[in-house]
Amino acid sequence: MTWAFKRKFLYLTIVLIFFIGLGYLIISPYFNQAPTCFDNQKNGTETGIDCGGSCAKVCTITVDQISLLWSRAFEIVPGRYNAVAYLENSNKNAAIIKIKYRFRFADKNNIYIGKREGETYVPPSSKFAVFEPAIDVGNSVPVYTTFEFTETPNWVTVDQNRINQFKVLTSDLKLENEDTLPRFSATIKNSSLFQIPGINVVVILYDQAGNAVSASSTYVDVLNGEESRQITFTWREGFPQKIFTEEVIPMFNIFDVKLR
Repeated sequence: MTWAFKRKFLYLTIVLIFFIGLGYLIISPYFNQAPTCFDNQKNGTETGIDCGGSCAKVCTITVDQISLLWSRAFEIVPGRYNAVAYLENSNKNAAIIKIKYRFRFADKNNIYIGKREGETYVPPSSKFAVFEPAIDVGNSVPVYTTFEFTETPNWVTVDQNRINQFKVLTSDLKLENEDTLPRFSATIKNSSLFQIPGINVVVILYDQAGNAVSASSTYVDVLNGEESRQITFTWREGFPQKIFTEEVIPMFNIFDVKLR
């Protein structure tokens, strides 16, 4: 091996080492990135792909399905009905920010007569109601009402401190004139110091056997910290059964409450 060849070999080796080092500096960040909850990989503290551990998204396999306790349609006036689905989320620290659903209605012969679709928030660890107002079914009578979610739920972890802090309390429940022109009133109170926006309040009325007789809903655009407000519901006709208990369900998206 001549001295000239050795020199060329040395130069080539130096150039090769330089480009290898440069390539490593360029490529290594792509292989040494810190785990994130959005990289489509199971890494870091995750218990699934981009879910569990320190990620806000909850792994679907670790949560219980939402239980549908009942669904009903209540007549307002002939041909128009309010629909209610009464559900329970038993997952203590998991909620759904938004999920699509569908009501379907059938007559006494189980013949399909209509549907109503929408979106709802699912609160953590509670019973809740999905309410759809003034559904027009024409001359048909919806004897059977079914309810289903129409997309895969995307569960999100809710901090327990947030759950404990942001609550809307109810009191002073009062039902009047239930045989003629029923009127129900209640007081809702924001027990936190923070402003809670977009509260849907559903009231369900039950007979002595615990069967739902009627339901209604109202909307409160915002409830300031520690604010109380009276809400009222009215019906155009008396109820077919005597009312024994009332349930008021305030629904708001806990993620919409801003910490200030």
